[in-house]
Amino acid sequence: MALEKRLHWSAPRLVSGLRTLSGVADYRPPYRDINFVLDHLVDMDELCQLETYKHTDPETVKGVLEEYGRFVADQVGPLNRPGDEQGSVHDPSTNTVTTPAGFRDAYEQYVSAGWGAVPFPAEHGGGSFPWVMAMAMQEVITSANMAFSMAPLLTQGAIEMLLEHGSEEQKEVYVRRMVTGEWSGTMNLTEPQAGSDVGAVRTRAVKQDDGTYRVTGTKIFITFGEHDMAANIVHLVLARTPDAPPGTKGISCFVVPKFLVNDDGSLGDRNDVRCVSIEHKMGIKASPTCVMSYGEDGGAIGYLIGEENQGMRYMFTMMNNARLSVGLEGLAIA
Repeated sequence: MALEKRLHWSAPRLVSGLRTLSGVADYRPPYRDINFVLDHLVDMDELCQLETYKHTDPETVKGVLEEYGRFVADQVGPLNRPGDEQGSVHDPSTNTVTTPAGFRDAYEQYVSAGWGAVPFPAEHGGGSFPWVMAMAMQEVITSANMAFSMAPLLTQGAIEMLLEHGSEEQKEVYVRRMVTGEWSGTMNLTEPQAGSDVGAVRTRAVKQDDGTYRVTGTKIFITFGEHDMAANIVHLVLARTPDAPPGTKGISCFVVPKFLVNDDGSLGDRNDVRCVSIEHKMGIKASPTCVMSYGEDGGAIGYLIGEENQGMRYMFTMMNNARLSVGLEGLAIA
């Protein structure tokens, strides 16, 4: 009987898998698994009694997840295979990246529905739902279309980093638009000569009289470092100031936006930041992995996060968020 139940439970997934192999994108969110975790492992009833989450309840959480699953299955999942076949395309003459057909429209719908804002604090425009809900949502969108999911994945890590270490001005200028998804975020760590040794980075940041910094250098492996889905891209960049000590102790972290932001919150001039190429990969080709150049025309304008020489400590907030998300990617793809 137990085997019979397992076969009965597996049959719909087997059919779904066969449809995918035959070329039909037919993603269906695993609500049964997700609800089992929420009901028997997480204890959503108790979680929703916490002061932060008293505005919601387990049934609301499940209802939102089901609606999100429908959105992903209808709008994002079908783009998975054609997106990988087409890939993102870099135009060296303009240093721009065009994502596959349908990606931009699906992302606009993602933003309009407010899906990216679900787990973040209400004071920054978020929905203040439990983070475990965001993880369930991330599993769903990664399973349906991993390449597409990489943009909000990096953005959520950048948001957490700025919420933890950014100034109040940086939170007001950047975080609110990143929470909505109107602007995306990136993590700029390593460089061609550094590899996994982040302490060997050479990107420089020189302080100016107005308190900003001029950032110059090259960063590699920057996921969604350039794309056409969001109006602005907020790069979080590790760099060294002139008198910084060697190794990781001398690294600072800067906000370097693709477009500068005017005092009224509108977008201003293009910053001295450009994508010079994207990686050629075996898979997730729709997710552009970029080589980014900062300061080819005199220096990109950057804004120090926290204190100088504390950038590695700050960046670990985003790195740990990304590590957990990469672990979840493994579960989602499996």
